[in-house]
Amino acid sequence: MEQALWTRARLGRGGPALDLLTARFDQHVYASHAHDEYTIGVCVDGSEIIDYRGGHIRTGPGSIVVLAPGEMHTGGPGNATDGYAYRALYAEPGLLTDGTVGHGLPHFREPLLHDAELAAALRITHTELAACPDPLEAESRLPWLLTALARRHSTARAASDTIAGADHIARAVRDRLADEVVEPPSLSALATDLGLSRYQLLRAFRTTMGIPPYAWLAQHRVNRARGLLESGLRPAEVATLVGFADQAHLTRWFRRVLGVTPAAYRNSVQDAV
Repeated sequence: MEQALWTRARLGRGGPALDLLTARFDQHVYASHAHDEYTIGVCVDGSEIIDYRGGHIRTGPGSIVVLAPGEMHTGGPGNATDGYAYRALYAEPGLLTDGTVGHGLPHFREPLLHDAELAAALRITHTELAACPDPLEAESRLPWLLTALARRHSTARAASDTIAGADHIARAVRDRLADEVVEPPSLSALATDLGLSRYQLLRAFRTTMGIPPYAWLAQHRVNRARGLLESGLRPAEVATLVGFADQAHLTRWFRRVLGVTPAAYRNSVQDAV
């Protein structure tokens, strides 16, 4: 099997693009090439051999690979039978500097990393955004994980996590999201309005609310959707009215929050009338 699927996510409404690649190859060998962005991949099956910085990297399931911008590299199967599969994202260099201090870009001395917790988080985030690249969700999750990557494994030093007035910041963000539920503002724009970096905004919100902004908004949308379903509207109509991308997006979150599908909920409350 030789398969590569590209998905373009946006970091917030009208924000910059970030590309996601889901790949599975039996025999494909990449020509030597480089990217302008950091290439961050998680091996999900098989093994890949990557020529990089004059050496060879051998990946395995659960390993993370970080390739620096502008660095030439190749990639191909690690053996003749298993092929290789991975999920990769291509991050603009500045995304790895938010939440850190120091001059220049984060430097990863070791391109092959073993961090089971971070690998799992990157994989599930990639999988869910590739299926539904919601801008607010992408902006809430990807920069946060990239900061964690830089803090844990690069030469960059962590910036202070103490955010003065975190409660006030979180309430201000929550209120803006609630007021603009269908087309929420980007976190970058909200951070600028509040005189913060995006990482500081995310840190303040998560510390105060216990969940990231996209998850809070999704639950708020579900609560609004309940009332509309109870009024007799169909799930496809409700999804658009409360800001979900489509009915499948509504269903995913409705089931997570309430344990049932929107259609089942609508039928149950109507039967009770």
